[in-house]
Amino acid sequence: MEPIIFRFAGRAWEMGARPIIMGVLNVTPDSFSDGGAFPAPEDAVAHGLAMAAAGAGILDVGGESTRPGAAVVPVAEEIERVVPVIRELARRGGIPVSVDTRKAAVAEAALAAGATIVNDVSGLRFDSDMCRILRDAGAGCVAMHMRGTPQTMQGLTDYPDVVRAVHAFFEETLALAARHGVPRESVLLDPGIGFSKTAEQNLVLLRRLGEFLDLGRPLLVGVSRKSFIGRTLGIERPADRQWGTAAAVAVAVLNGAHVLRVHDVAEMKQVAEMAAALRDAGGAAEAPRNTGSWAPPAHTHASGRRPTQTGT
Repeated sequence: MEPIIFRFAGRAWEMGARPIIMGVLNVTPDSFSDGGAFPAPEDAVAHGLAMAAAGAGILDVGGESTRPGAAVVPVAEEIERVVPVIRELARRGGIPVSVDTRKAAVAEAALAAGATIVNDVSGLRFDSDMCRILRDAGAGCVAMHMRGTPQTMQGLTDYPDVVRAVHAFFEETLALAARHGVPRESVLLDPGIGFSKTAEQNLVLLRRLGEFLDLGRPLLVGVSRKSFIGRTLGIERPADRQWGTAAAVAVAVLNGAHVLRVHDVAEMKQVAEMAAALRDAGGAAEAPRNTGSWAPPAHTHASGRRPTQTGT
């Protein structure tokens, strides 16, 4: 893949050669997969350090669940949840820390505590002060596509073409950031798997992920343990969706993802790096293309039917 620069907090990361793993660290009682798993800050810090040791390149700390139907957390409570964890991880983790929040006041407190990236599931739409906070801190951001809010999003899935809708949203997001002084090179784009999408639309976004590469920004994809995997495979418990997550991570990397946001860091790092090696085998000519067109591989007929096999 062609390298893309991501600038944040005085750093300049060249992204593309190897996928980066972002470890999920929810300090919430009600997140869909790991809510309540880390009831005390020291428990969360220990888990974050373990993810860093397992190969995470970024740690993403969230204090408000954004699962469908989740309640809004007051700003002061969200700050109380994330800041002690971020402060310790920034001091001891040795890798960048991101805060997963839609609220500018939470982002500001987290950046002051040592975070260097803000992961905003609203795509910079929820809080009008967010761009100012990012600009003034020189922080990086993840701008995710979502319609509505966690309370309303699953009723807002009517898209003539979900990929074109997300692409248009990304163009608007980059323009919004630029108007408020946030450099284009400081933005990562996330198509919002599981947010205001049906299970089928999530699959389509992963298959056509390469269509976002023409925007020239790194792509972050979060598929870990999500409900579209459960619906596709008939698996109820999020913790049992690891193999489905692995398949989705591999497809995301093959189609151009630069950052994978996951719960199971060591396992998905292996999956992502193997997928990247397969993607890049043979040189740059085999890299993902920014097109949604598809042609049958050389070993199939144009109809998609495989030739009759004559050997073993």
